[in-house]
Amino acid sequence: LQILGILSHFDLAALEPGSMEAVHLISEASRLAYADRARFMADSDFVDVPVVGLLDPAYLEARARLIDLTRSMGKAPHGAPPGSDARAYAADASPELPSTSHLVVVDAAGNAVSFTTSVERAFGSRLMVHGFLLNNQLTDFSFVAEQDGRAVANRIEPGKRPRSSMSPMLVFDRHDNLLLAVGSPGGSRIITFVTQALIAMLDWDLDPQPAVALPHHVNRGGATELEIDTAIADLAPALEAMGHEIKIQ
Repeated sequence: LQILGILSHFDLAALEPGSMEAVHLISEASRLAYADRARFMADSDFVDVPVVGLLDPAYLEARARLIDLTRSMGKAPHGAPPGSDARAYAADASPELPSTSHLVVVDAAGNAVSFTTSVERAFGSRLMVHGFLLNNQLTDFSFVAEQDGRAVANRIEPGKRPRSSMSPMLVFDRHDNLLLAVGSPGGSRIITFVTQALIAMLDWDLDPQPAVALPHHVNRGGATELEIDTAIADLAPALEAMGHEIKIQ
């Protein structure tokens, strides 16, 4: 929602899907959102997560002003959303490994579900009970508990839920009619995959199949990752000229 809120200050609908301009803009908005996520997101039973501040329209407008349309900002700074103490926590260091599935069902009566499930890491804990593989969500916690004397919000603690990237989404119109049900596997890339699908359908008016068939590009606060053997990988030289570190994979 932060990524979409930041991008609402730009005319995405005027850009071509998979264009250099679109990849740059979405990547820069993603950098800003992932920087805040690493600082503030954790189990709200243990940490005061400033959700209202993180989605405050004025705050997101200020974050959007950090984006240069001609140059990458590199490593994005975390912000100071209203109601937060940005000095209270250190950045997260969770591996968030991918072993996730997602399904969408809408039945004839209009009931809908968008459902993401994960065992985390290949084969989860590698233990099976009565035909079910047990998961291993411990890798969603930060493996570093504190940095420079400050605790990491997503550090492991007894009884605490690990932070997750799972983003099952239902989208409704202004009259509460269901428009879209969307989600994805992909570890910490899930957020960007879902965002890209939403932009493709809501801004570029693509149907669901061509939307999810678009080549993927991801930025989680570091390198801009481009999907190998797709047209989007051809953008690497131009994006590098704008200051992006590129990984093709």
